[in-house]
Amino acid sequence: MSPYHRLVRRAARAGVGLVPDEVKEALKNRLSASLKPDIKAELELEIRAQLKAELKAELESELKAQLKTELEAELKTGLKAELLAFVGFLHDLPRRVEAFRVAVGAKGSANVPGADRHARELRRVVRSSAGLTADPPAPPAANDLLAELAFLHSTAHALRPAFAALASCRVLFCGQSYYNVWYLSRALRPLGWKADVYNWDTNPTNWIYYHGEDFHLGGNIALSLEGELDFYLSALYGYDVFHFANAHGIAFGWNVQSAAARRLGENGEIHLLKALGKKLVYSHNGCLDGVSQTAFSRWGPEPVCSICRWQHEPTVCSDDRNLAWGWFRNSVADYQCTLGGNRVDCNDDPRVHEVPEFYCLDPGFWHPEIEIPEQYLLPPLPDGGVRLYHAVGHRDERTRSDGVNIKSTHVYLPLLERLRGEGMMLELIEPTGIPNKEVRFLQAQADIFLDMLTFGWFGANVREAMMLAKPVICFIRPEWLESVREELPEYAEELPIISATPNTVEAVLRELIADPGKRREIGRRSRDFAVKWHSAAAGATRMDQIYRALLAGDSLVRERH
Repeated sequence: MSPYHRLVRRAARAGVGLVPDEVKEALKNRLSASLKPDIKAELELEIRAQLKAELKAELESELKAQLKTELEAELKTGLKAELLAFVGFLHDLPRRVEAFRVAVGAKGSANVPGADRHARELRRVVRSSAGLTADPPAPPAANDLLAELAFLHSTAHALRPAFAALASCRVLFCGQSYYNVWYLSRALRPLGWKADVYNWDTNPTNWIYYHGEDFHLGGNIALSLEGELDFYLSALYGYDVFHFANAHGIAFGWNVQSAAARRLGENGEIHLLKALGKKLVYSHNGCLDGVSQTAFSRWGPEPVCSICRWQHEPTVCSDDRNLAWGWFRNSVADYQCTLGGNRVDCNDDPRVHEVPEFYCLDPGFWHPEIEIPEQYLLPPLPDGGVRLYHAVGHRDERTRSDGVNIKSTHVYLPLLERLRGEGMMLELIEPTGIPNKEVRFLQAQADIFLDMLTFGWFGANVREAMMLAKPVICFIRPEWLESVREELPEYAEELPIISATPNTVEAVLRELIADPGKRREIGRRSRDFAVKWHSAAAGATRMDQIYRALLAGDSLVRERH
């Protein structure tokens, strides 16, 4: 600001100070009079808006109260009608169940088509009694299916006679067990069974071991709560025997398991099967199926747990986990299939039976003379050469960082190196990641199979070898063999596997390498044994007897010796 402007401002301020007070007051009154209309207009708008908002709030409150009263009366009337109708349905349910049971008895449901037809009628009875539409909506709706599930749970005792009237030859294999249930289900069908396989395993890495299924979660069954619930409820009406397999595998899928647990309690969908009179069968697999690590590690002569990849992985194997599963398994299964006689902890139960026939194969699929595709054809060996087969499923997962695993790879590899160092012509086949349907082409070209030397029994790989007429080296625990002998003396007597331990395997293997005639003779006996005990036909014959006995009310409890 220039000196001139500062001088003018000081003069102005000094001039104001010289104006008399009466003049100032007169000027103030004149200014106030001119401003009042503007301020009044502004205040009027503000007050009008405030009053309008207050009045609106009062009116809304009055209307809400009025509407609430009207709606309460309306809803009470509607709910009362619905509750009266529901109570009427419940009151009428025993009569409807009895009428259904009598009608089924008159028409007969022994044949599967008849049972399936009546099952659809029963579901309509159940759903209409629950206040739902007689037929499920399409596409399925979770709330509708959950309401049906809750009604079945709350009225299971009353409904059980109706489900019992449906009982016929209908079995669902719920979950895969390698390929066993696929071939077993196909062989049961000619015997009059509706036998289907439901694969709820969503892990693609496991699919290489499966040979087929009728229902696949994520395939023709939607991988969702609605999809799993819809299948579960349909199966509940559509089957009378549910055959599960694999530790922690008594389930229909994790979505339905979780939803049922929230509404019915833990494992509610399985307990509902029991409450409705369904028969549950379970097949064992592996060392952690109902047996504590502590108990299993006591088996000698060399504790297999000490070389197991999962020994210190409690999320896979621990006393608490293994036994909790075993207790649940034993609480729901009417009959259990095992093979190997590991009779400790939860496996020491009268409902656990030696059933080798369940673990079955197709003799034609694993035929010693199968044609080998060109991509799997191995070159001829020189005279005196021997092919050895040693496989470890999921090798990377099951092998420790030092190369040790329960398949005894760490024993076989150094032994073969020593024998080769002596001039023996030995070729080792070690397939991994090859689909099971194709790996048989390599198995068929082997001379000797090398399997576990400490575990005490054998699995799918050895059964395949025997069906292909191959000699097998594998440790057979004497105590387990005697347990098998108690139920199946012929099986124990005829078992052609050559038992060996890490300390004796070298002598056993040397003898087999040196004697082709002995290999052929053991191979012939192995094929005969596998066809007799592990063919799909043998499995169907045995399981047909077991299922029919269970449906007839036989407990099939094993006698203790």
